[in-house]
Amino acid sequence: MTATPAPANPATRHPEWVESLYERLAEDDEGRVCKAISESACREAPGNFLRNLVANTLSNIADRLASAKTTLPWLLMQLGAPAWMLSLLVPIRESGSMLPQMAIGAWVRRQPVRKWVWVWGGLVQALSLAGLGWVGITLTGTAAGWTVIALLVVFSLARGACSVAYKDVQGKTVPRTRRGRLAGWISAASGLAALAVGVGLGFVPGDSSMALVVGLLLAGGALWGMASLTFSRIVEEPGATEGGANGLREALAQLSVLRDDAPFRRFVIARALAMGSGLAAPFYLALARDDLGQALGWLGVFIAVEGLASLLSSPVWGRWADRSSRQVFAAACALAALLSIGVALGAWAGLSPTVALVFYPVAFFGLGVAHAGIRLGRKTYLVDMAEGNQRTVYVAVSNSVIGALLLFTGLLGAAAALVSVPGTVLLLGVAGLAGSAMSLRWKEVSD
Repeated sequence: MTATPAPANPATRHPEWVESLYERLAEDDEGRVCKAISESACREAPGNFLRNLVANTLSNIADRLASAKTTLPWLLMQLGAPAWMLSLLVPIRESGSMLPQMAIGAWVRRQPVRKWVWVWGGLVQALSLAGLGWVGITLTGTAAGWTVIALLVVFSLARGACSVAYKDVQGKTVPRTRRGRLAGWISAASGLAALAVGVGLGFVPGDSSMALVVGLLLAGGALWGMASLTFSRIVEEPGATEGGANGLREALAQLSVLRDDAPFRRFVIARALAMGSGLAAPFYLALARDDLGQALGWLGVFIAVEGLASLLSSPVWGRWADRSSRQVFAAACALAALLSIGVALGAWAGLSPTVALVFYPVAFFGLGVAHAGIRLGRKTYLVDMAEGNQRTVYVAVSNSVIGALLLFTGLLGAAAALVSVPGTVLLLGVAGLAGSAMSLRWKEVSD
């Protein structure tokens, strides 16, 4: 769709501060021009941009407060759940929200206005986090562990519905050349919150750890509730509903897009090779623990460092993504790969305590910068490469395939780590270099 100047319409008026803030955040101060959205959606762009920003910032902060990598493992340990349950949290959280997306996508496509899918999904996540807080107060042992896992499954399924719906709503309400900026500001704001949480953890007395964990979960639930309320106010036009009637059968048939659509296939392959930017983080922490000791004492440092990385880098990645999301993905993927290779070589070489004290936080910071760029680049690219119902198909198929590969790769990584943690990190780095090279073959879509 060609660029569309916003026509005057007295029925759609935004307060002056909304227009001004939109111009500053979206850098749209030379006369509003919209790409890939309708004229009426263009008129609503300032308000919708800010509602998207607020809702997704709140949900991202909630995700950091209730992380399956930090908060939930700590909760299970405090409640005396079996140790083997810890290994299920991250796979369920990530794969559980991705694997069902082809089936969820078929249902989402039957909804002409898809923001309500996100709203109801957000409310389910809010209730799930409130339930996890209740577990922390009332249950212990195996019963607590199974209840946490069950609630996490519900949370992940709701998150999958939100993921499919959000990209389609964003594609209908935010101009193409402003989507990267939106994602950048969302990541930066949530990164600032993570930085504050990480720093704050260092001042919490040890005897209040359970109260803190429950408080984080309940706060996450409240944030998801506020996010859903904000998202419900987005002005979304009804969209196409073709192709959503045959449920799972049609969802499985959608896999043919991997065979028939070469650009999309290259996107999925490169995204799969780039998974190491997310999978490598726990291994970085394991290596840091070996060299630094007292891993729990460093937990707040690494949370803060990761938040700082997102805060500082995401706006830069976002502006770059609006010019070329393909370049953002390639550069960030290469950065993550080179860092992982460097960390593996450093671990094999043996680091002095003084060097390790700086090396691991800096490497983790770099990985956070790279991961933010990879996520922002591939999300912006996927939204921009398709329009209408095709976007929902791309999101559902891509996330479902990546979910399966993520679960499989996570199991292989756990087995490989039993042999050599640095070797596992090295393999993830080499795969990342291949993903970066593959993404250079993507067609440019941001213009």
